[in-house]
Amino acid sequence: MNDAERQVQRLERILEVSRELTSTVALGPLLRKIVVTAAELTGSEDASILLWDARTGELHFRAASGDQAMRLANIPVPVDGSIAGEVLTTGEPLIVSDTRQDPRHYGGVGQKIGRDIHSLVAVPMQIKERRIGVLEAINKIEGPEFTAEDVEILTTLGVQAAVAIENARLVSALQEAYERLGELDQLKSDFIAIASHELRTPLGLILGYATLLRDQMGDTAAAQLDVVLRAAMRLKNLIETMLNLRYLETGELELACAQFDLRDEIADACNAYRSLAEASGLTLGMQLPDEPLAIVADRDKLHVVLDNLLSNAVRFTPSGGRIWVAAREQRGQIEVEVADSGVGIPQEALERIFERFEQVEDHMTRRHGGMGLGLSIVKGLVELHGGRVWAESDVGQGSRFVVMLPKQQSSSEGG
Repeated sequence: MNDAERQVQRLERILEVSRELTSTVALGPLLRKIVVTAAELTGSEDASILLWDARTGELHFRAASGDQAMRLANIPVPVDGSIAGEVLTTGEPLIVSDTRQDPRHYGGVGQKIGRDIHSLVAVPMQIKERRIGVLEAINKIEGPEFTAEDVEILTTLGVQAAVAIENARLVSALQEAYERLGELDQLKSDFIAIASHELRTPLGLILGYATLLRDQMGDTAAAQLDVVLRAAMRLKNLIETMLNLRYLETGELELACAQFDLRDEIADACNAYRSLAEASGLTLGMQLPDEPLAIVADRDKLHVVLDNLLSNAVRFTPSGGRIWVAAREQRGQIEVEVADSGVGIPQEALERIFERFEQVEDHMTRRHGGMGLGLSIVKGLVELHGGRVWAESDVGQGSRFVVMLPKQQSSSEGG
């Protein structure tokens, strides 16, 4: 084989390792392939990868081409005074033609594995400016001694090994982060479930006794008890919001569908908010068709959707403003619109507002309250019905929320 053919063969082997590097995250087999290729292309008896351990300040064998890999794994190589340590420290490759004449040679390795090491070449492995280890080849077979070409080959393979190790570390760190996030998410979900369960019983007692006392007491006490009832109802709605969010996230929320006229549910929701709107100096209007808007859906969950949209509209519309609700049939679907003349939403926030805990106002200075969960629940419940929801708005020009719902639920929806 002439020099040109040998060069082509070397490039093909290096390219093969490169392709494998981009197609696998299995670090062990890839490093093994790198050292086997290193030994073959440099005409050496063996090749090995040593990684620097920041905790011990030593180099440890991570992969080897021969049958000594397991035994090498237990042998530390000191950084100070060794050939590999000097390569790691200086970042410069080294060729040692006769290790017996070089005091930097760490003979402990050869003694422990029963191998006479008489020559070696070592190159640094690094990611940008950070050196992580050393790639070595020992005992030149083809030719009298290692050459600059061998250094070039090892340097190329060393870069590939460094990239593979860094990729593996990043994948491992990412997996650990995902696992930790999963644990935190489970803790959050468990907390919501336990807290909501524990709060429901005392809250039910507060609502029951406050309602009873209000009916029995005079007008003076009734006004004070109304404050208690409103606060208790606010807490009740908060608990239901957290539970709905948890059930949506865990996929435990199922639809209990029935056929009804959506106009009735819209009218009920508007009537429930009319007194609050009027007390805030707002006008609340409806535009509904004369014909029924027959839909097969979960009535209670659509009530939650309308309740959240109307609550937002009232909360973010200044006194003197207007809120209107409209519904119509559109190409086999039902479109529900809740619009207001309120403060509006910046364009860059229109997509984010449907995310959990997302609030357009700064959470430290906001004036309108809320946890930022309402629209997330709206989106989840609408999508659970096979529909979609979006917002249209300009700052200072009000907002328009549109819900598109199928008239019928498919067999896969609603359990």
